[in-house]
Amino acid sequence: MAEWSLSQLLSSLHEDIQQRLAVVRKSFNHPGTKGDASENVWISLLETYLPKRYQAAKAHVVDSLGNFSQQIDVVIFDRQYSPFIFTYENETIVPAESVYAVLEAKQTADASLVAYAQEKVASVRRLHRTSLPIPYAKGTYPAKPLIPILGGLLTFESEWNPALGLSLDKALIADLEDGRLDIGCIAAHGHFFFDQSTSAYSFVDENKPATAFLFKLISQLQFSGTVPMIDIEAYAKWLTK
Repeated sequence: MAEWSLSQLLSSLHEDIQQRLAVVRKSFNHPGTKGDASENVWISLLETYLPKRYQAAKAHVVDSLGNFSQQIDVVIFDRQYSPFIFTYENETIVPAESVYAVLEAKQTADASLVAYAQEKVASVRRLHRTSLPIPYAKGTYPAKPLIPILGGLLTFESEWNPALGLSLDKALIADLEDGRLDIGCIAAHGHFFFDQSTSAYSFVDENKPATAFLFKLISQLQFSGTVPMIDIEAYAKWLTK
């Protein structure tokens, strides 16, 4: 009986993602088709390996005031405590309270794409989110503080090949407020993340970037906690408008 190798398993996971992204890049000429296929590769990875409390999908995000985000390539949202997710004509609309992370997925990272991803992330973070007190057998827990929504960038390559160098850092630090990108993966080269303790970006150049990114994302989601209790009545008010 062959011996299992954890190192080989983790390496194979990354190689599968990188190969699928490479096939998308080479096989599809239409930008829209290529973009959709790239997003599906990342969504498939997250849907397979994230805990089942999370779901990943291309979606818009809406708040109880009726504001919508831009369309987000990959939204990671709660499916354990969130009472409703809208789907209409293959479009998914997620209430702002249920969102854990939003990520932009493209083929190649450059300064303009970073700015575009920051704008997309900001369109979600600026939405209004409700949080209600949570009843239990002996009383009521206070309303939970809103969890931070993670922002991220997913690409196959980078114009700063072969390393993630200073140019990427310069683009990332252009917006450290609503558009801040907390985490990202450039599958051909490495991954990066924003270190809250130093208020600076760390760039990791390794041979299994997709796997390393996945582990880092799961770790950050663990520390995010649980989404707040949504005020359904705030959304129900739109029934009378």
